[in-house]
Amino acid sequence: MGVRLEPSDEYMHELGPESNFNESMYINCFDPDQQVGGWFRMGNRANEGYAEMTVCLYLPPADGAPRRSVGFMYKRPNIDNNDAFDAGGMKWTMVTPFEELRIDYTGKVVLLDEPEQMADPKKAFTDNPYAECEVHITFTGQGRPSMFGGEPDTPHEAPGEEFAKGHYEQLVAAHGTIRVGDREWEISGHGLRDHSWGPRYWQAPWYYRWLTANVDRDFGFMASRVAKKDGPGTRGGFVWENGQMHLCDHVELSTETRGDEAYHQTITGLLRSSKSNREWKFTGEVMDLIPLRNRRQDPDGNWLMTRISEGMTKWTVHSGPFEGREGYGLSEYLDQIIDGSPVGIAE
Repeated sequence: MGVRLEPSDEYMHELGPESNFNESMYINCFDPDQQVGGWFRMGNRANEGYAEMTVCLYLPPADGAPRRSVGFMYKRPNIDNNDAFDAGGMKWTMVTPFEELRIDYTGKVVLLDEPEQMADPKKAFTDNPYAECEVHITFTGQGRPSMFGGEPDTPHEAPGEEFAKGHYEQLVAAHGTIRVGDREWEISGHGLRDHSWGPRYWQAPWYYRWLTANVDRDFGFMASRVAKKDGPGTRGGFVWENGQMHLCDHVELSTETRGDEAYHQTITGLLRSSKSNREWKFTGEVMDLIPLRNRRQDPDGNWLMTRISEGMTKWTVHSGPFEGREGYGLSEYLDQIIDGSPVGIAE
């Protein structure tokens, strides 16, 4: 199966006829010196008349505060086309395909000393204070050789199980400013971005684990485990090492959870590339976690519940030339919730 990725794919795609057509960009970053970072997403669902706009900032303790906090905002601004990512106070600007992207956000965030309160979003948004927020960050990548993915030349998703017709990712550097209330940081760090388009149901995977990590501009990885309710699903990812992209066809993960909600806390993993005849081992410790949710009614009127737990994570590499080095990134755990429990708790 071939995969196409052109510079034109960095821009908006033609709006498809599917009612749930989604085009989205996501990006994360973390400054290890200042211990501040976050992630940003814009998903256009023009045929449904709205966009999904999300800002999530992982913040160091304020003066006198005993713990770290999270600044968060989610909106569904109205849109009627797929011409741009520009809604709800957030704007994405593609400067140079595969090399430079800029995001700008001006608006409010709710401040969460206990981010797990977002399991009940109505209560979290009601009971916590807000602050004015501004974000202006430029993300730079290392060109076409550092890109992973694209659009397959043959369909790869069954009807009703669509998650992305096309999808690609890239490790990036990040420079800019984040301001929350009267605190401001000039950040210099690294992260990962992705871009996808096509019909999407958040309920299509049975569960998935999506891990992103950066040590510096010379080493990082992405590990993906997608499970289907009926079938083996997929395992894979990539490792970027000293200017070379290693495509991985296998990933093994083991997760230690905490609490009655079974939020992920400690991750042990392995990525393997048959082509490169290499493997990389790593562990991760979640620093800050915020649980998000998506709900959809099925044709019978039943509500389907999906939990997406977003963990800012500190990673340690345990093999290869970067053994012993530490980095940062996100661990995103999506689970369908059945009888109050996440279905992928065993992995």
